[in-house]
Amino acid sequence: MPAITLPDGSQKKFDSPVSVHQVAESIGPGLARSALAGRVDGTLVDTSRIIDGDAALSIITSRDEEGVEILRHSCAHLMAQAVQQLFPSAQVTIGPVIEDGFYYDFAYKRPFTPEDLEQIEKRMAEIAKQDFKVERSVMSRSEAIDLFSKMGETYKVKILEDIPEDQELSFYRQGEFIDLCRGPHIPNTGKLQAFKLTRVAGAYWRGDSGNEMLQRIYGTAWADKKTLKQYLHRLEEAGKRDHRKLGKKLDLFHTQEEAPGMVFWHPGGWQVWQIIEDYIRSVQQANGYQEIRTPQLVDMSLWEKSGHADKFGDDMFSLSTDNRLYAIKPMNCPCHVQVFNQGLKSYRELPLRLAEFGSCHRDEPSGTLQGLMRARAFVQDDAHIFCTEEQIQGEVIDFIDILTEVYRDFGFNDIIIKLSTRPENRVGTDADWSRAEKALADAMDVKGLDWEELPGEGAFYGPKIEFSLKDCLGRVWQCGTMQVDFSMPGRLDAQYVAEDGSRQTPVMLHRAMLGSFERFIAILIENYAGELPPWLAPVQAMVLNITDRQSDYCQNVCQSLTERGFRIKSDLKNEKIGFKVREHTIQKVPYLLIAGDREVQNGLISVRARNGDDLGVMTIDEFCHLLNTEVEKKGRAA
Repeated sequence: MPAITLPDGSQKKFDSPVSVHQVAESIGPGLARSALAGRVDGTLVDTSRIIDGDAALSIITSRDEEGVEILRHSCAHLMAQAVQQLFPSAQVTIGPVIEDGFYYDFAYKRPFTPEDLEQIEKRMAEIAKQDFKVERSVMSRSEAIDLFSKMGETYKVKILEDIPEDQELSFYRQGEFIDLCRGPHIPNTGKLQAFKLTRVAGAYWRGDSGNEMLQRIYGTAWADKKTLKQYLHRLEEAGKRDHRKLGKKLDLFHTQEEAPGMVFWHPGGWQVWQIIEDYIRSVQQANGYQEIRTPQLVDMSLWEKSGHADKFGDDMFSLSTDNRLYAIKPMNCPCHVQVFNQGLKSYRELPLRLAEFGSCHRDEPSGTLQGLMRARAFVQDDAHIFCTEEQIQGEVIDFIDILTEVYRDFGFNDIIIKLSTRPENRVGTDADWSRAEKALADAMDVKGLDWEELPGEGAFYGPKIEFSLKDCLGRVWQCGTMQVDFSMPGRLDAQYVAEDGSRQTPVMLHRAMLGSFERFIAILIENYAGELPPWLAPVQAMVLNITDRQSDYCQNVCQSLTERGFRIKSDLKNEKIGFKVREHTIQKVPYLLIAGDREVQNGLISVRARNGDDLGVMTIDEFCHLLNTEVEKKGRAA
């Protein structure tokens, strides 16, 4: 006689074992129709799962995050079924849920085309309408290998052969399609109504470039068609804002095959970089940071001592000379400890804050490179704070205050904060980790921040607070970090003289505000769709003449504004003014300053904003006041 405890604390009792679906029915027909799965004593299960004893139960619907993930996982199976119906010789490999969607890898004799995707999507809709029951079954490994061998599914056989022989395996069948899967899945295909296939890409079998290339079909699925439509709109907007396209269109940067994962900055893009670097430098100087510079090549022995060689050795570039092995630095922290170690420090000198715009290189897989978002060569606004344990909380609180203001200056007000705690593979004692995690949590609580914990996601040497930004499309970008490290200073022999005269090991706080400069600039480009606010724009205003008669006047205006510290250019080409206005509007220049005979006669300029607004005629001083006001607001004006 099972007693089922519901989320509100109420109980339902049954005379015999009961399925999740039957419990939902007993609550109401609407819930029974909406039920996608259940959570029994914390474990996600199918609605067909029988409960034969007392249990806590939550009914999962499409309103729940888990419910949407189950829809997506089931859509992956729906897609695989459609592919095999249309292309019977295609072999199914692996198909997981990913952020906002799903994919499946297929082995097939020819590349899938956009027309194929349309066909597959159409067939998926047809299968969904047939409302096949999705049924779970259990088999031994040998039974499963025999089944998939007869089906000619060689990749599934390879997967099964890597599973321990005594492990019980679950399978899901809908119609003629069956696949190995731990589930849970929706009860029937008719619940899949809002999905879209988005693209096809190449993918190596098991992610190994030494293996054969497969075809990965990506799709997305949502709870309803309205939400799907909204997502596809965001996707379309994201495509328009792609920093790689805008970087080329606005002549900011480029990448090329001769330097994969590394960036060629053009004058405009490098101007943006320098503005950001100068801004971060001024913030750091105002808050007690001292800027340093450390070498690019460091003997591998230092990375072995710090623990990086063991943890990140496969991601490090190295070279050998004079019978010594060097690493091109993948991060800055061990080098900063070497600066700290020059001359014995006193407790009176702590906290000591060392900052570097550190150039790093990491051997990222070629398939993961993505413009500025993921590169092999990048620069971090990296800093390390050497302090006592008692100073941790104050330093973390101060950093949160600084970081919040910096993000607001760039136009980001929605900050998501998470605490990543000890991973399985780590250095240091559990006692150290507990103290470090508590210090970070206490600092956030003192600030009254909303934060969530990410168990097991910390760095190998310490826990960290992750600061993520939400852009205008609702996308989340992890940027800033604050990490407490009790381990590395001791590994690298850092010491200071305490108040009692003893030698003590400092705590090391690793912190970054923007993270990678390259990636942060990409985020800015996409957030603003290339229309960077005036304080960041490489060219803040373009001076345009209507005819050759105004050329000298326009040159004087340009020179006058440049001398006042603004980034101004002039376009004196013999083109119609409408053409020049369109050209520089497309280039996202914040202001166009136009001079005709009347403006020259009266010593004025006609001011036009890039959104097309006519701001009227102004004196040079009036425009300077306008531009100064916008620059001082930074991104807070957006």
